[in-house]
Amino acid sequence: MNDENAVTAVGCELRRRVLLLDGATGVMLRRRCPASNLDMLCLTHPDIVADVHREYLEAGADIIETNSFNANALSQRAAGASHLVRDLNLAAARIARGEADRFSAIDGHRPRFVAGSIGPTAFSASRASEQGGQSFDSFVEAFSEQAAALVEGEVDMLLIETVYDALNARAAALGAVEAFERTSRAVPLIFSATVSDASGRLPSGHTVDEFLDMVAEFSPLAVGFNCSAGPSGLFDVMRHLAGISPFATIYYPNAGLPGADGTYPFDPARFVTELTPLLTDRILNIAGGCCGTTPAHIAALRRLLDRPDVLPREITDQRLHIRI
Repeated sequence: MNDENAVTAVGCELRRRVLLLDGATGVMLRRRCPASNLDMLCLTHPDIVADVHREYLEAGADIIETNSFNANALSQRAAGASHLVRDLNLAAARIARGEADRFSAIDGHRPRFVAGSIGPTAFSASRASEQGGQSFDSFVEAFSEQAAALVEGEVDMLLIETVYDALNARAAALGAVEAFERTSRAVPLIFSATVSDASGRLPSGHTVDEFLDMVAEFSPLAVGFNCSAGPSGLFDVMRHLAGISPFATIYYPNAGLPGADGTYPFDPARFVTELTPLLTDRILNIAGGCCGTTPAHIAALRRLLDRPDVLPREITDQRLHIRI
């Protein structure tokens, strides 16, 4: 059931070097097509989605995310597209898979990987009774449906990201486990939370330690954070996590906070300068960009990661197995 080849490949690469995740997908897609439902572009404009993946791969990304952040039944309900969840995720995975495989074939010494993006939904599992009566099981069911299609589309890992409620992450993980059983294929899980720069807690109130405890039983490939007010905003919580977690670390922050006109203030040079201390201090295993970052940011980060003094954090959990 486990995809041993994928686990071995990504595990070997994580120990050898810091892997580069791509940047913001939404920013790039909206430049080409101002759609209200970006996930739907996987069906209506797959060429545009492929172009975005290609730009990030050309910039040097090792991992690209599927265009499926909101492609779950709960999030698609408002758009009347819940019935298309399987099609959306399957298309998203296959588009990314095709581009990643093409670049891997060009440079066989540096494989490219596909991460199936699973966003948190607009609902909080901790407050489900206050938000339309969603039950915890309904979260699990929605995430399971999404994960199954992504796995069927041959992603290398599932990235449960922008977690603002640790219970949402648990629901997504349980849904993924169900999906592994249904598809007879399991892939590694990555968890990335969004944390308040001021409090160091998830918006749901969970501490970093509580978040790690909640996801540890799923033997994640990596645990970390995304979003924030910029790379340096979460230095303290990132260092704290690296000190207590046996798993690989991941960090992909925003290019600052957007202004009134929607633009982000950190250009590629400033973004990389702020992120440099975590990399030269060997705190990270996977680095990339979130909101406001572009292929230019990822290309600048690629140049930093290629320096001989930038090495990955040592991973104490040597298992890299998958809980099924």
